[in-house]
Amino acid sequence: MKTIDDFDFKGKKALVRVDFNVPVDETGQVTDYTRIEAAKPTIIKILEDGGSAVLMTHLGRPKGEVKPELGLKQICDEIEEVIGVQTNFVAATVGEEAEAAVANLKSGQVLLLENLRFHAEETSGDAAFAEQLSKLGDIYVNDAFGTAHRAHASTAVIAQYFGENKCFGYLMAKEIASIKQVMETGEKPVTAILGGAKVSSKITIIENILDKVDNLIIGGGMTYTFVKAQGGKIGTSIVEDDKQELALEILEKAKAKGVQVFLPSDVLAADEFGPSANTQVVPSNDIPDNWMGLDAGPATVANFKEVILNSKTILWNGPVGVFEIEKFANGTIAMGDAVAEATQNGAFSLVGGGDSVAAVKQFGFQNKVSYVSTGGGAMLESLEGRTLPGIAAILD
Repeated sequence: MKTIDDFDFKGKKALVRVDFNVPVDETGQVTDYTRIEAAKPTIIKILEDGGSAVLMTHLGRPKGEVKPELGLKQICDEIEEVIGVQTNFVAATVGEEAEAAVANLKSGQVLLLENLRFHAEETSGDAAFAEQLSKLGDIYVNDAFGTAHRAHASTAVIAQYFGENKCFGYLMAKEIASIKQVMETGEKPVTAILGGAKVSSKITIIENILDKVDNLIIGGGMTYTFVKAQGGKIGTSIVEDDKQELALEILEKAKAKGVQVFLPSDVLAADEFGPSANTQVVPSNDIPDNWMGLDAGPATVANFKEVILNSKTILWNGPVGVFEIEKFANGTIAMGDAVAEATQNGAFSLVGGGDSVAAVKQFGFQNKVSYVSTGGGAMLESLEGRTLPGIAAILD
């Protein structure tokens, strides 16, 4: 696996695919710098070698149209502030104007190209567009894990035009290594915490990781499909009735493979979905009519915590309650505390998937776990065992 440490960028122009698809408010201000900060080490390495960096990214979903509100000039100042280096901008992505701006770029300088997705050819994986992009650098560096599951021109197709002069940036290398540690090389016992609303969205992950983990903790809304399938009363809790048979099959497969499955024994139930709801702790399989389970109960939290603290490798994908509402955040916070404590005691912990990453950030756990993935969809597809096009293109 080639990374940027295998290259000396002195006198070279690095064409770097970054993922600066960052949230921007109505005034054009970036509200979360995480993805820019994540790419900084790669950019700095190139510049310190004596090279220059040509950055390409997308922002939003302009669907092949030029939409000024999704133009990248608005985030230039923020990139400059985070990286600490002046960031030049060119209002073109390919063609003469872009090529001229690259030709004028000196060692130690950074250039940001206009939004890739202003061109429909980007998302269609057009080879001619990828070839045009390839003229803008000597070495291709993919550091955009968040888009690695897309076979787009700038993430997968472009690599063929660089021969051996292609590699992963530090962020991509770390993402790949972290997933490998959970799925292949991690010290046992390995525990996966899977939360979220639906069994259907996690089924391929569950099926893929049953051969890799020792413990499977299931929380969140999908709990109730498993509980109902086993004959429990779930009140008005969220459920996928058409997935009950599947839930039982998962439990059978886990048993056959020697994987211990931990489901909530008790839950915090509410008489309505909202912050003003009345609540009570009840057994997870005996929720009263017209009540719904919205968080893990105290006995469940204690049980899950014991499993986590006895683990050496931990994957956390999905919250165990409706953490966005303070009243139902305790279970998810407790999971964060347990994962943080296990990490402090020497375990390796990987957090990935949009909602769990949001929870980790909201409650301040991001520096207390081993790694927080920057890619939602890419992370999920990796856990499903798929080969991501953006990764395969560099390995070819």
